[in-house]
This record gives sequence, structure tokens and C-alpha cells, in this order.
Amino acid sequence: MQRIAVSGASGKTGWRIVDEARRRGLAVTALVRPTSTLPPELEGADVVRLQLTDEAAVTAALQDCDALVIATGARPSIDLLGPLKVDALAIRPQIAAAKAAGVRRVVLVSSLCSGRWLHPLNLFGLILVWKGLGERWLGESGLEWTVVRPGGLKESEENLEQEGLVFSGPGEQESDSIPRRLVARVCLDALDTPASIGRIVEITSRQGAAATSLAAWLGA
Repeated sequence: MQRIAVSGASGKTGWRIVDEARRRGLAVTALVRPTSTLPPELEGADVVRLQLTDEAAVTAALQDCDALVIATGARPSIDLLGPLKVDALAIRPQIAAAKAAGVRRVVLVSSLCSGRWLHPLNLFGLILVWKGLGERWLGESGLEWTVVRPGGLKESEENLEQEGLVFSGPGEQESDSIPRRLVARVCLDALDTPASIGRIVEITSRQGAAATSLAAWLGA
């Protein structure tokens, strides 16, 4: 794998995926909205500004890419339709664009409890419901997909090496948190782990937990 695309690349998880990918020697196409403010970490990256609902534009941006990581996510807003637009409706054109561009491998960053109706997070525009729909559309796409469902996302990157990852299948974790940097690493690990194809992987982390990797967990 030589080049990946990351949608939502200006977001707090997205730019970390771009950063980690570049550290691993990958070329990256960073997909961002026309009005997005670019974080310093995207300096020097191949940035493409577009609307993710513009299938033709996304298809063009995905040319020469080997994989797509979808790291978009609705932000808190007075627009209660935001989660529907971002976490569901914007997923379909990205799936179609990946197919049109010949990109078979897709990783989607979702959330613990995705798809549930009865959850406090749904007070924000039914966000978990729409995330679940986006996951379902990807699962039905025929692409080689992995869904990564992280717990509560933390900005801090202190003592990352002491954070042990906790992996599970869908619906097995309810809460707990994880640094965004570790989520980024797991997304990239998924691209290098064929056993993750067709899997929903829930991840959290905690200090002192036994160190393990995605490949080791899937192998077990």
C-alpha cells in the first residue's frame, strides 16, 4: 500500500490519521471541506478541498489511492440534521466514489454504541442511529471494509505507551475512552491486517492494560 485517502482529514482524529500514515511512509490525500481550517499537522500534505456529497469530485480525488479511511463525524451544532448529513448521507457518495475509482479497501471510524436508539448521545440529532446507518451501507457495499468503533475520544497524548488497547466485537463495550492518536494507529493497522476485513472492531484503552495489537486480537 503506497497511498491512502483520509476524509475528514482536518478533524481531530483525521489529522492524526494523516500524521501517523506519513510517519509510516505512506503518501496521503487529505480530503477536507472547502471551508475547513487546516491544522498545522497537514502542512505539506496533498490536500483536496471538496464536498463529500460530490461523488464526481471524490472519485477524482481517489484516483491512485489504495485505500480510504473515513474519519468524518458530525460536530456539536444547533443543526440537528448534522449527524444525518455527515454520518449517514455523506457516506453513500464516498462508497460510490471508492467503487468508481477502484478503491476496494475502506476503514470507517464510527463510535461505541453505534446503531442504538436508546442512548443519551442521541439527544444530539440521533447521532448513533445515523452512524449505524452509515455502517450498514458500508457493510452492504461489497467493498473490503472495516468499522472501527472507538470509545470516548481524548485529546491528551501523554503516556500513550502505557495505554493498553482493549478490543472487542460489536456491542461488547459500553463506555471508557481512548486517545485519538491510538484510534489513528488502529485504523492504519486495520489496513495492514487482512483479518480485519468485514469486521466491526470496538476499541478503548486504559493504563496498565496488557499490551496487544489488532492482529494479535483477531488471531486469538
